[in-house]
Amino acid sequence: MANQFRKPKAQIATIECLLITIETETGEFSLVPMGFDTANQISVEPQIETQEAVQLIVKGILRAQKRGTSVITGHEITLNDNVFNPELVAILQGGEILYDPVDTDKIIGYNPPVTGSSVQGELFTLNAYTVQNDTAGEVVQYEKISYPNCRGIPVSFSSEDNVFRTPEYTITSAPGQGESAYTLRYVDALPELVV
Repeated sequence: MANQFRKPKAQIATIECLLITIETETGEFSLVPMGFDTANQISVEPQIETQEAVQLIVKGILRAQKRGTSVITGHEITLNDNVFNPELVAILQGGEILYDPVDTDKIIGYNPPVTGSSVQGELFTLNAYTVQNDTAGEVVQYEKISYPNCRGIPVSFSSEDNVFRTPEYTITSAPGQGESAYTLRYVDALPELVV
């Protein structure tokens, strides 16, 4: 029996950046969370604070040591989108979306926060959805990873001839006291996007 090992109960292969949803706690978008199905890549980098190891070395011989520790303090999230979403930018960095006075659903512009102001974007939870397929290519379930207490970093834009702009947004997540840095859940369906 010593040569036997238990096989994991689940071996889950996921693919795609299917959907990003943002749930704000206050502001214009707090009543109905925003969903973005145009993002094509999300990269997540843990933010780690490290305390160095301490060794007691006497006459060239290691006598004792205290191992170093690493503490996760949050994540830096990079989100690539295939289109510009003024509502997303307003959540990330603040500012004001401008609407047509007659057709109040039509966005006609965006004003970022005034330079030098202390205006910040809203605090939000970011949910990233991927899909698990079986060997026939059918959907088994969806993976939902949620990052709490997110804030956006001011955005910049680049343009290039014959290339569609793909904005890149940087977001920081910092869990509160007693809160996990992220949660991972499996769900049977994606949230529905409505206009």
